[in-house]
Amino acid sequence: MRRCVLSAVLILSACARREPAAHVRLAVGGQAQLIYVVATLADSLGYYKDESLDVAIEDFPGGAKSLEALLGGSADVVCGFYDHTLQMAAQGKSVRAFLAVLRYPGLALASPRVSKIEDLKGKIVGVSAAGSSTQMFLNYLLATHGMKPEEVSVASIGMSATAVAAITRGKVDAAVMTDPALEIVRGEEPELNVLADTRTAEGVREVFGVDQYPSVVFYSTAQWIGEHGDEARKMARAGLRAMDWLRTHSPQEIRAGMPKQFRTENEAADVESLQSLQAMLSADGRMSVEGALAVRKVLGVSLEAVRSADIDVGKTFSNEFLAVK
Repeated sequence: MRRCVLSAVLILSACARREPAAHVRLAVGGQAQLIYVVATLADSLGYYKDESLDVAIEDFPGGAKSLEALLGGSADVVCGFYDHTLQMAAQGKSVRAFLAVLRYPGLALASPRVSKIEDLKGKIVGVSAAGSSTQMFLNYLLATHGMKPEEVSVASIGMSATAVAAITRGKVDAAVMTDPALEIVRGEEPELNVLADTRTAEGVREVFGVDQYPSVVFYSTAQWIGEHGDEARKMARAGLRAMDWLRTHSPQEIRAGMPKQFRTENEAADVESLQSLQAMLSADGRMSVEGALAVRKVLGVSLEAVRSADIDVGKTFSNEFLAVK
């Protein structure tokens, strides 16, 4: 009886010591895109819960909408592209990344008919949306190949099934795509030409001239991070655990274990996409000034505000929340 009473006391004591879960509103710009799977996996694997976080994930149609939610106060953290921190810095707003999820952007420019970027002149090129990171990537590629953005016509085609349909049905001559849409198109168009590929270290070096180009990150306002440093640290820790889970499982195991919205009916394409994703994951979640400057260079081609602003890129990210404990 004494042992039972003691056990009950210990259990009640442990429950009393457990800290209440902190509520965090996480915005994702297109949750079904594989590049954002870490944010969702950290939830489905219970890693947020392990950190005493109550994370509510809200899906938005794109990164711009996620950023709007953050600035408008209806989101606390965004899982989106690092680009947005620099765009906000150019406007005098302090937004900071605190976990780098991908070290490569995972964007590829592909065409079933055009074999080199210079031959895109006068052609229709698909991007996810007007003003998106995919369009800025396209503009940068055109500029580095001696062309101007206005020398091609741009069409908004989304990033998933709509992008696949646009390129396989000939509605566009080329498109900026991500996996798994790219692998699905490759299966339907065996002669597909990949004109630029930033899913690999070699491709990133060829396109951007750096070893790492930060893309998907967790970011928030400097104010929220300053007031919720503990939550930021826990979010980063949960994200790192999800990244480790992805690294240590086979693509087949990952496909079976990840939320269904990230799976397509094409298992082979999913597996190829997951192999690419594993290579793109950041090794430690950290960012560098070199990588941040490369992103600014790319954005500067499209955005005069970024090109002309006096931006201290060191203030657009922080590695301080990546210590284990």
